[in-house]
Amino acid sequence: MLRLISASACTAALLLTATSVSADWQPDKPINIIVPWSAGGSTDQVTRVVAPILEEALGTPIVVVNQPGASGSIGTKAALDAPRDGYTWTANAIANNATYSVTGLIEGTSIDDYQIYLHVANVPVVSVNADAPYADFGELLEAMKGGDVTVGTAGVNSSGGMALAAIKEASGGELGARAVTYDGGNPAVLAAASGEVVATTQLAVEQTEMIKAGKLRALAVLSDKALTVEGIDPIPPITDWLTEMPVAPDYFGVFIPKGAPQEVYDTVDKVWAEHVMNSEALAAYALERGADFDPSYGDKARERAMPVVIAEACARVTRGEAVVDPSEIGISCPAE
Repeated sequence: MLRLISASACTAALLLTATSVSADWQPDKPINIIVPWSAGGSTDQVTRVVAPILEEALGTPIVVVNQPGASGSIGTKAALDAPRDGYTWTANAIANNATYSVTGLIEGTSIDDYQIYLHVANVPVVSVNADAPYADFGELLEAMKGGDVTVGTAGVNSSGGMALAAIKEASGGELGARAVTYDGGNPAVLAAASGEVVATTQLAVEQTEMIKAGKLRALAVLSDKALTVEGIDPIPPITDWLTEMPVAPDYFGVFIPKGAPQEVYDTVDKVWAEHVMNSEALAAYALERGADFDPSYGDKARERAMPVVIAEACARVTRGEAVVDPSEIGISCPAE
């Protein structure tokens, strides 16, 4: 009998310990997600779709804070500098967070500074003002070679800025197109729609409303397959013209700086798996806006993110934009 009581007591103690280790984090104040771009852009849009899902699952307010500037590095650094208590997150394209140190915008940071939660993959689209004379991307490319085309982007480290740089590289680096920088993707798109600039290379999700409204004409998507969006004619792939241009999915997500209590990450992992990865609202957003609904977290998310991270970091070296060698943050560039 004593042996039975002793065994039962040990079992109970083990169960109690297991329960306390796996207990969910219960936040007792609002969580801030810093979007390091202006309101209305791609990161802001999708974060405001994801925030209510997280808010309901965690039982606490999720506050989306726009803090733009310096190609997203100001808001990102604010998140890294905040107390590591689990209450300050950030959101962005993962390639940005992983390569800010390569361009010298945030010293010493890398993809390993975050627990990664991805939700959609976005693609840049080359569009022109509706009154522009270019019938297709080939005609625009010829005009770009003449150097008289202005292109609105959210900066060199934005998806649109990196897309324009990739187009220049894929075309032999001879394009004289002049980039005009704005504080976010939405202002860059509006500039093209109003005729302030001729074109934009920002993401599809930032452009679809203006394309549907007839303010922009989409000429090519930076992909090797056409992009289909509800209410828009299929957008042809840029590889129809630049046949050797490499393309990689541009993953976006929410990132929690490492150093918080482990229960924070364990709980958000569970929320992501049970609420975000099967979210009808997020899937509908992706379908309507031209994004790829592809949520993941943890090691799987890092694995999916690395192709675009490597591509962007190493492209910085090729273009002479790197101030830090990617190898210093654990990124090996393919030998030329």
